[in-house]
Amino acid sequence: MGKEKTHINIVVIGHVDSGKSTTTGHLIYKLGGIDKRVIERFEKEAAEMNKRSFKYAWVLDKLKAERERGITIDIALWKFETTKYYCTVIDAPGHRDFIKNMITGTSHEALQEALPGDNVGFNVKNVAVKDLKRGYVASNSKDDPAKEAANFTSQVIIMNHPGQIGNGYAPVLDCHTSHIAVKFAEILTKIDRRSGKELEKEPKFLKNGDAGFVKMIPTKPMVVETFSEYPPLGRFAVRDMRQTVAVGVIKAVEKKDASGAKVTKSAAKKSGK
Repeated sequence: MGKEKTHINIVVIGHVDSGKSTTTGHLIYKLGGIDKRVIERFEKEAAEMNKRSFKYAWVLDKLKAERERGITIDIALWKFETTKYYCTVIDAPGHRDFIKNMITGTSHEALQEALPGDNVGFNVKNVAVKDLKRGYVASNSKDDPAKEAANFTSQVIIMNHPGQIGNGYAPVLDCHTSHIAVKFAEILTKIDRRSGKELEKEPKFLKNGDAGFVKMIPTKPMVVETFSEYPPLGRFAVRDMRQTVAVGVIKAVEKKDASGAKVTKSAAKKSGK
């Protein structure tokens, strides 16, 4: 049996109409991932809608609404193989109305086997539907169980904010599948984006292009971890005014006592043995 190929996820992101779907579709076609006759059919349909250049984009844009509007609404997955790698290409939406689909959807795909770091869907027993909400994190109660974060320190880069961000700023944080408002409780330091060298202690504000360390407090129960330990739970996007204003990674987490956490009957039985 040959050596198993390394799996690589490729996410194509960018501004709306920048050519993400067209480039990805062309790549898949060149690699033999789609039949020439299908491309010819797409070319004919695109010409009829006066969108001749969209033929490759339509390899991934399956929804009728996407074809008519010419934008990607949901994420699209496609697979191809090279001599060394097994690749999954994810074409993400660029239109700001559908960015949330990209943020929460890029980590989801149907697989036969889950590996460390994968996000998986599964059935849960002995827990009512009303007790499960988007953003909840399941964990092994015997091995570093998940706990609610009281606050966390993050390294952030401001990308697209019209003004200045100071203490008390309260945007929405998209981290894993959580979509929760957080408070920028304290801007600790301003740093050089490239070297990480500290430039200023306790600056009054951060603006576009600035990077720094910020203490954040979630306004609702939220589970996060440091990026170094659990990368999927430790990276985030900061959303405000229907756009991504900053991105960052979590460096330290102060957790709440989990004594009030819900324990299922089966878990209670096992712990009582």
